[in-house]
Order: sequence, then C-alpha cells, then structure tokens
Amino acid sequence: MTPRSLMAGALILALAPLAVAADTWQVRDDWAELFASQDAQGTLLVVDQREGASTTWVHAPERARQGFVPASTFKVPHTLFALDAGVVADEFQVFPWDGVERGVPAWDADQDLRSALRNSTVWLYQEFARELGEENERRYLERIGYGNAEIGEDLENFWLEAGHLEISAEAQIDFLQRLHRQALPFDEADQRLVKDLMITEAGRDWILRGKTGWSGDLGWWVGWVEWPSGPVFFALNIDTPNRLADIPKREAIVRTALGDLEALP
Repeated sequence: MTPRSLMAGALILALAPLAVAADTWQVRDDWAELFASQDAQGTLLVVDQREGASTTWVHAPERARQGFVPASTFKVPHTLFALDAGVVADEFQVFPWDGVERGVPAWDADQDLRSALRNSTVWLYQEFARELGEENERRYLERIGYGNAEIGEDLENFWLEAGHLEISAEAQIDFLQRLHRQALPFDEADQRLVKDLMITEAGRDWILRGKTGWSGDLGWWVGWVEWPSGPVFFALNIDTPNRLADIPKREAIVRTALGDLEALP
C-alpha cells in the first residue's frame, strides 16, 4: 500500500497560520453565563468570516489553546487518511460487521463511510488504523500539522480516551478552515467528499457541517456553518463528569451561541 499523496517524495507540511491571531480574540462574558446555565466547564471558540471580514469570539481563551484528546472529531482527518491511502475506495464501500456487540446498536451493523461518521463507529476506524499502520498515521498527522501528532504505543486507540493524540480548539478550527478551502494535502475530490459526509443540517441558504466527539471525560463539537456571505467556524470542548448526562450540553451551548450571532437559525 502506497498512499497517493506520499508518493511525491519529501513531505510538505500543510501548515497555515490561523486566520485570526490569538491577541485579537474577543472574550464573550455572556458565554460564561451560557456555560454556567448548563453547569458546564469548557471553552468555545468561534471564527466568523462572513462579509469578507474575520472576527473571533471566545469563552475561556486559555483553555481554547490547551490540547485534549480529539476523540471522534479525529474521524474527519482519519477519513481523509483512509481515502488517500486506498484503505477505503469511496463512500459506497461496505465494511461487514464482525458480529461483536459493542453496546451501541448503530455500530452492530455493516458500515460505510457515511454511517460510520454519522454514528462514530469506533471499530471501523480502528480497522482503518490497523490498515494504515503506525508509520503512515504519524506521517499524515505530521503532514497536516494535526495537534501534537503523537500516537504512542496503542495504534488502535491513540485518539480515544487516554490516548496520546491531543489538539486544542484553536487548532481544530485551523484544520477546519483548511478543509473548508480544500487546502489540505489531499485530493480535492476526497476533501469534498469528507465535507459532504460532515453535513448534519441544511436550510435554504445555509449548511451546517460538524462532528461530535466524546472521550468519556471530555466532549467536543466542532464544525462550521456555511452562508453565502462566508463560513462561521466553531470548536467547543467541555468536561463531562456526569458522562452521558452531559452530552446534550455540547450542542445546547453551541447552538445558543451561534443563534445569538445569527450564524445558525
């Protein structure tokens, strides 16, 4: 197996500076009240690039720069890795369920890329990791500058709870901005496909693309809303001491914040 984008010889890092420097972030005091109303500890970073401008709002800026395990938000770049390496041919390829019940009914079935991303099917992405191998996983992480690019010794779980891979909300948005522009070092068709797989809602003139993640102790929701006037990117992470009971807080906080900005209906 020879990944398509690694055949050119030396790896070229697709690192790009964030569209808005951290010293221009605007702290939203009202978002502190929003987090408090949900009894949640975490951070929210929003970059609004509508109308040709770029404005960044944040709650808890120090935490927005802190790395955490990405959990299932890593399925977005991981899908690009698998497509590029030929581990998966396209969105129509079906991966048979192995018959092992894992406690999530949606996982206990055959999967394709669309269902696996929608249901955060861990076993399929663990299969991708085995097919890719440690060397390719590390090369891809370094190539796109994803978080600390650390894998550790557990190839099948490095992005999950207690894994070595970490990324900040700030870096999540940097990655999403490059994916939105199709500026990552992957085929344009693959990037377009992954963006399509990320669609969760759409209206007459807007599209919401996103991916949740949960490590057990930490919950993520990252993505962007596309408008004719430009995109609005967001990255939230919160502590989840109450485990599953805390999961709905992710979308509740983001949707309220984006609604206040008239970035999401």
